Amino acid sequence: MAKRVKAAGMKLLLDFHYSDYWADPGKQYKPAAWRGLSFTELKKAMYDYTKQVIQELKDQGTSPDMVQIGNEINHGIIWPEGKVSNLDQLAQLLNAGTAAVKAVDPNIVMMLHVALGGQNHESVFFIDNMLARGVHFDVIGESYYPKWHGTLEDLEHNLNDLVRRYNRDVIVVEYSQLKREVNKIAFELPNGKGKGTCIWEPLNTWEQVFDREGKSNELRLMMIAVMIEQ
Repeated sequence: MAKRVKAAGMKLLLDFHYSDYWADPGKQYKPAAWRGLSFTELKKAMYDYTKQVIQELKDQGTSPDMVQIGNEINHGIIWPEGKVSNLDQLAQLLNAGTAAVKAVDPNIVMMLHVALGGQNHESVFFIDNMLARGVHFDVIGESYYPKWHGTLEDLEHNLNDLVRRYNRDVIVVEYSQLKREVNKIAFELPNGKGKGTCIWEPLNTWEQVFDREGKSNELRLMMIAVMIEQ
């Protein structure tokens, strides 16, 4: 897949889940191979795995342009050790993953990805605590689903506040509904800090852009028009 992405002239965002199953705020289950490890051993296992993956990608000429240490991590990663209720250990795990990426390629951009699109207080709490514990990131990634993350006004307020507070680039790195509206909010953030949006699973979830036969619908045409506008 990485070779296909690079061959198409696209950039690659690599999202480590650190789980044998999909990771999100409701599930961050530790890989079976890491069960029974001490916390020190767990950090080393995470570092070694992350470094190996990045090194193999680099060796085949497909280094990622951006990396996430964990997916939607506002409730933590690699439970129970990395739960958000233990901020110190969570930060140590994030630092281990980041150090592994930078050991292979210090130019890779790091994203901190939380699922708090319209939840400003929670976003600030999490980011402040990670910064206080020395977690490095270049880009703030937010997921936005109206079912869980508030209104478009909530999203706009949160993203604008994050730019003001942290002076970092922001991406709505996972969303599906209200495509034109979310994209507009992202690209209108101050000082050019809004770097775009990433649609989650265009064949599924809400407002799919292809049917089951792979034919595009009017939503895909709308997204193409939006990209041309930007």
